[in-house]
Amino acid sequence: MEKLVLDQADGLRRLMAGNTARRVTLVDGTRDSGACSVALNLAAALAQQGRDVLLLDERSGPQLAPPARGGRLVLVNAVLNSDGALSPLAASADHILVVCAAGSEAITQTYLCIKKLHYAHALARLRVLVSEAADPAQARRLLANLASTGSRYLGMALEPAGFVRADPFLAQARRLNLTVVQAFGTSAAARDFLQIASDLVNWPCPAAAGPAPFVPSRQRPGPEIQPSASLH
Repeated sequence: MEKLVLDQADGLRRLMAGNTARRVTLVDGTRDSGACSVALNLAAALAQQGRDVLLLDERSGPQLAPPARGGRLVLVNAVLNSDGALSPLAASADHILVVCAAGSEAITQTYLCIKKLHYAHALARLRVLVSEAADPAQARRLLANLASTGSRYLGMALEPAGFVRADPFLAQARRLNLTVVQAFGTSAAARDFLQIASDLVNWPCPAAAGPAPFVPSRQRPGPEIQPSASLH
């Protein structure tokens, strides 16, 4: 089954090789880490910045690869299967972005999610975004913690995609059935989404990025240790 998914994803990459659209898959590191909200708000932020953006939501069922359209940015809100693997469409994206909630249990579960993705799809790199961060310093510590653990035990490059601060306007926007970018554009969370969207369009394509670097630990190898829950 894993080989079938990998082969289908590779076929989709070749099929869409002539398409200059960029595709980003968003994955929940835990059940409630907020990937859906991140996808909706990033789509709104990108549209506000004048980008041609399409959001595909696998929660509503399997999605088809969109027709070629130069310059379009496609966001895929992915649903993992029972083995923690992506659909062929989601796996064929240029970038895979895992959303990690800023909580002690969420950190551990996000690492386990990343580990499953690594072994299911032979991923050498992916990006991590922190949601509901208390402050930028907490988010940076969490990202550094995950990056160090992923490099040491999986040989992966876990690259920071940014963070979204905890903000009461996020819940208020959901009650209004709007994104926080649309409803409260000057809020802290909206500003964070706009910054991530601005950075996202400049992420290097995988071909230009090269193979993921493996950074050996300076410590003696030992049993695998999951990321520490302590952020302070």
